[in-house]
Amino acid sequence: MLRSQTVLTIHDLHSQGKSVQEIASELKISRTTVRKYLKHPEAVLRKPRPPRPSKLDPFKEQISRWVTEDHCTNCEVIFTRLQQMGYTGGISILKEFVHPLRPAVAGHAPVQRYETKPGEQIQFDWGEFVYEDKGQRRKFYGFTAVLGYSRMRFITFVKRCDTPTLIRCLMEAFEYFGGLTKTALTDRMKSVLLEMQDNQPRWNPRFADFMVSIGVGARVCKAYTPQTKGKVERTVSHVKKTLWAGISFTDLDDLNRQAYAWCERINARVHRTTHARPIDRLAEEHLRPLPEAFAWERFATEERKVTWDGYVSYDGVLYGLAGTLQLAGKSVQVRERKGMLTIWSAGKQVFEVAKRPHSQDSVPHPEQWKTVASVASTRRQPVPLGHLQPAPQVESRPLSVYDQYCGIGSVEVPLA
Repeated sequence: MLRSQTVLTIHDLHSQGKSVQEIASELKISRTTVRKYLKHPEAVLRKPRPPRPSKLDPFKEQISRWVTEDHCTNCEVIFTRLQQMGYTGGISILKEFVHPLRPAVAGHAPVQRYETKPGEQIQFDWGEFVYEDKGQRRKFYGFTAVLGYSRMRFITFVKRCDTPTLIRCLMEAFEYFGGLTKTALTDRMKSVLLEMQDNQPRWNPRFADFMVSIGVGARVCKAYTPQTKGKVERTVSHVKKTLWAGISFTDLDDLNRQAYAWCERINARVHRTTHARPIDRLAEEHLRPLPEAFAWERFATEERKVTWDGYVSYDGVLYGLAGTLQLAGKSVQVRERKGMLTIWSAGKQVFEVAKRPHSQDSVPHPEQWKTVASVASTRRQPVPLGHLQPAPQVESRPLSVYDQYCGIGSVEVPLA
């Protein structure tokens, strides 16, 4: 195929009156070629080549579902999944295919990066994570924490995001990192901050007691400026894009096992900002040691009321207690630590059981109703009881006897 410039020359020479033979001789091409381009000048346009088969073709439908349905747009994650499915191609062609499928990214205002010293700060936040269960959409809450200096990250999933759960998740995060920071930065969630009075925070009392007990200062970011805790904000977004998109799990325990494995992988990778692995920089944090048992464990306890049929409800699961304890209708303390539930009453441990991950489960105790009276006996109420006694016998005497006693008359009547 001739170039456009040569075809223009052919038409220019032909317009000057030169013959096909002269044009062919001057341009050193065949006469057939000259006649072709004189008759069909549009032949200079290249026809598009038919697309060549690609190694990515068998996987494009699956990739589209990951991107459009699961909102997984991280090509490294998709590339890893494809390799497990037998894909042998490269990642460049994958990025080229995914790029037009990505949703439009909203603009961001420029901000100044804020770095903290080693051991200075931990940032934490909640995220909502939606999953499908038997055709219905449900959600877990993901607690995410990141150390400001090393960028060590931690994620755990729970059913609630109230203050006791937040404290328990913070305890797990500090244990995962291996120590305490000087301060903790969070946004204005109700489980942490009740309100601002004269530009001063009024903390949730339980949260404040916990932070004072472990010696970590609490800081709250400015309203409507989530970028002040951008490290954890980006981590929540990263979790949703890399871990959550398309994840499959059997229950909450299985999900948290996968989350722990994700933390181990992500903390062993080179961070794009620090250009170092978070696990390597963790040693430079010099975190303060964790508190002693009492100052630590007492905040992992929540109060629950025992139902009249002997159950304690915790995270949507009913746990039965032994009937000999006679705790029906009373308040007990429930402590969750490392997958175990411990129930206390009057300062004494009365029961311990492994936590069940499925909501709406019921775990009866073998001796739950051992000493509980039957329903029929409890319905027989005592009634007031009276006593019938016989009337006393009264002796009958004539009136003259009483006259004698009173000195009336002189007749002597012997007393009977």
